[in-house]
Amino acid sequence: MHTIAIAYHSAHGHTEHIARHIADGARTLACIRADLLQAEALTAAPDVLTGYDGVILGSPTYLGGVSGPFKSFMDATGRLWRTQRLRGKLAAGFTVSSLPAGDKQSTLMSMFVFCMQHGMLWAGNPVLPEQHDGVPYDEAANRLGSWSGLMAQAGHGAAADAFVPGDIKSARLFGVHFAQALQRLGGTVGVRSEQEVCA
Repeated sequence: MHTIAIAYHSAHGHTEHIARHIADGARTLACIRADLLQAEALTAAPDVLTGYDGVILGSPTYLGGVSGPFKSFMDATGRLWRTQRLRGKLAAGFTVSSLPAGDKQSTLMSMFVFCMQHGMLWAGNPVLPEQHDGVPYDEAANRLGSWSGLMAQAGHGAAADAFVPGDIKSARLFGVHFAQALQRLGGTVGVRSEQEVCA
């Protein structure tokens, strides 16, 4: 059984809605457990992440970056950084904003740098934009064209589940891809001794 933590903050439910579809995608693979973990709870107990093989990070994009509660969670992992307890774990990121661009890329980059600081392995988003093959834009996977992570768009003030079908499809495919990558890696890499690596 490979385990995935989907660590997210969602102020209005949009990011949580995408997180749930990512989890559903990951769970379509055998021997995968995907748990949704709120960033606010992880701020008080970031050590929980050490029990997972992979970590998917999710935050809305606020003013070109992660939300305040998500940044607090990131900062709370400082003691894990000092001991490199997340090193070797597979990681990925996703974000939601109300505009098609909305500077979501900078949010994903902040997650990427965070994971690199922890020595984690980053999994991007390999799904080609389906609108290039004639799929209607709102139904196309990866319609926003992001390869560094998953991007989704929800209109300002829209209901938490008000996403176009393409973004839901993208979320599920993102979860499938992450789970497949985790299985190829064989689960936890983690911090191992030189003797264990060479054995």
